Formats: sequence, structure tokens, C-alpha cells
Amino acid sequence: MPDEAAAWRYLEGMVHRIFREYGYGELRTPIFEHTELFQRGIGETTDIVEKEMFTFTDRGERSITLRPEGTASIVRAYLEHNLAAAGGVAKLYYYGPMFRCEAPQAGRFRQFSQFGVEALGSSDPRVDAEVIALAVNIYRRLGISDLEININSIGCPTCRPLYRERLLEHLRPHVAEMCPNCQRRLERNPLRLLDCKNENCKRLTDNIPLITETLCSDCGGHFQQLMQYLDGIGVRYRINPRLVRGFDYYTKTVFEVVAGDLGAQNALCGGGRYDGLIEECGGPPTPGIGFAAGMERLMMVLKSRNLLPQVKEKPQLYLAPLGMEARQALFPIMIQLREAGWIVETDLLGRSLKAQLKSADKLGVPLVGVLGEDELRNGQILIRHMDTSQQELVPITDLVAILKKKFQPSAEFHE
Repeated sequence: MPDEAAAWRYLEGMVHRIFREYGYGELRTPIFEHTELFQRGIGETTDIVEKEMFTFTDRGERSITLRPEGTASIVRAYLEHNLAAAGGVAKLYYYGPMFRCEAPQAGRFRQFSQFGVEALGSSDPRVDAEVIALAVNIYRRLGISDLEININSIGCPTCRPLYRERLLEHLRPHVAEMCPNCQRRLERNPLRLLDCKNENCKRLTDNIPLITETLCSDCGGHFQQLMQYLDGIGVRYRINPRLVRGFDYYTKTVFEVVAGDLGAQNALCGGGRYDGLIEECGGPPTPGIGFAAGMERLMMVLKSRNLLPQVKEKPQLYLAPLGMEARQALFPIMIQLREAGWIVETDLLGRSLKAQLKSADKLGVPLVGVLGEDELRNGQILIRHMDTSQQELVPITDLVAILKKKFQPSAEFHE
């Protein structure tokens, strides 16, 4: 609906603006990608690749997929366009529709809008802290202050295999008690059992070893520095050893920003570090970190808390012509005013002055310009101030000056 679309445009504009404030540039990628990109990037054993992708065979017998997330596409574009050649850290953001074949429910849709950032080229934990601070800043700027930031480190290819073996030793004796999904995942990706929502599986993992106890010195030091940087900028967080996220590409830092009024789907955004993803996609070893967030969930939270901005722009002027000659005279004036950035409405049904004033009042228009035969003959227009009912005759050529005195042109037009 138009009112809701206006709120979406406002939120989209704010997200774009905050990303630019942090030095991120927008990158737009196709909705379709080769299926192999997501199989290699996200991981063939993930739920997304196994069960949730919309995959088709095109006329050239190629397997293509509607993008289920943004990171793999950004990495593909980063490599394809050799963005690393510019040197430094490539700070990129995206916004657009994503698609997952899953049962629609509160906070989850088969087509959803997602925004996110990717910082490619640095392993410095300051980048991790910046990305987390950026995510938190978006929600705080919108009035959502009671956020819970969960962080964890899931290690790297050096130390994670050790934790994997400890986890398997703990869980294998209980495989018969697991849900079918976890039984299937156990040998291929046992870390995914940590975020299973099945109550029995949760019980089985209550007393498992903590992954933070098996981190190598590099991963442990990186995590400690991240926490120091977050402490230094006043970002409060909770270490959550069960947080692993749903993609195979994550290494070291993972995090989620959570709101309490979304029910089971309570994560507003999530992300982490993926230092091996670019190499997995055919590029040189390149560290990276990012996050993704859903616009629909953000809208749900803002609505539930009455924080959704009222951003519908009302017309600034309603032109009320009386008769054919007046309509012909006002039409080019209306077009010129709109082209200059003013929000101008007019009657398109040939109605009476009373009906036009009623329509203008319903729209909340502050000024109405009435043009009848006498005004047209004298090159004037009757300006009616709807809040006071005061009226004044002014030259038609003074319309722009009157609008400038009372309003600014449309902000959206000039942004």
C-alpha cells in the first residue's frame, strides 16, 4: 500500500545513508546466479542449499538459482571485477530481494528484502567491531535500544577440527535421541546441532564442551581483541557459545543482533567472518566479514513498538480549476511546479469548487489555488489557506514565490 511503501522508502533511505557514513559503497548483483556459486559458497550441507533454494534449469541446460542471500554474489562480483586491485579494504553494501523455499511464517517469507555489508581484505578485529557497531547503529537510530548482541568465535580450519571431534565424542552415544535433521547432520556438520530448535536436541547439547575452550592462539587472541574494541565503544554484548550461524563459510567471529518481540524468529540481523570464502570461490586467500538483515523483520519490530515513521508526504498545493479554460491554463503550471520539486495535486474529474475543496481538505493540503473565469481574465489566482480559511488574490506568476516562502521542495526529489 502507498503509506507502507512510503515508510519502506524512508527506512531504505536511512539504511543507505548510514552505510555511506561508514564508508561503504553500494554493489548491485543479479537476482539469478549459477547454482554452483551457492553450493560452493554457502555449503552443500546447509539447509539453504539442501532444501530452501529456488533452482531451475535454463534453456542452455545451465542450473541457475534465485539468490537466497547476498554474500556469495558480492564475493563473485569482487573477484570478477578485480576490486582487490584498488588496494586496501573493499567496503561494500547491498540491498534487494532474496528468495528461499521455506514455509512462510512470522518473520520468514519466500521472497524477502535484505540489506547487508561486506568488508573484504582485512583480518583486523577492528573491522569486526566496526561491522557490529554499524548494525547496532542502524537499529538504535530507529529507536530500538533494547538490543541483545550475541557474539561467539567458531574458530578456524586449524582449531575447529579439534572441537568437532570433542563434540562428536559427546554426541554420538545419543544419536538415537536426536531429531531426524540432527541425525543426518551429525557426521557431516555437527556444529549445526548447536542451533537446533528441537527441545530434545537442546537438552542433549546442554553440557557439551564450549568451542571457546578449544580455540587456537590466533583465534583466541582475535576474539579477545574484538571484545576489547566493543568494550571501548560501549557496545554491550553477550558471549553465546551456542551461536554458530547457518552457513558453512563462517570462521572466527559470528554474531547476531536480537530483539525480544519477534518470537521464535527474533534475530534482526546476523553475520560473521569468512576468511576462506573468497579462496573457496576461486580467488586468492582474502579475509572478509559482513552481516545481513531483513527489512520485513525490521518493519515488524517498528510496527509493534509504534516506531514506524509517518512519512507520507502531503501535497503542498491543490490547484482547483473551474471550467475548461482554467483547466487548460493550470495544467502546464502544475507540470512546471512538479518538475521544480513541489508536490502539487489537482482535480481530474471536473468537479465543483465545493467538491474540490472537500478533496483538498481530505488530502491535508495546506494551500488551494482556485482559478475561475475572473481570475483567469486578470492573470490572478485565488490562494486559500486551508488552516485559517483566509484567501488572497495573487498574480499567477507569484505561485513559486508563495510556495518557496511556505515550503521546501520535496526532500525526496532533491536527495
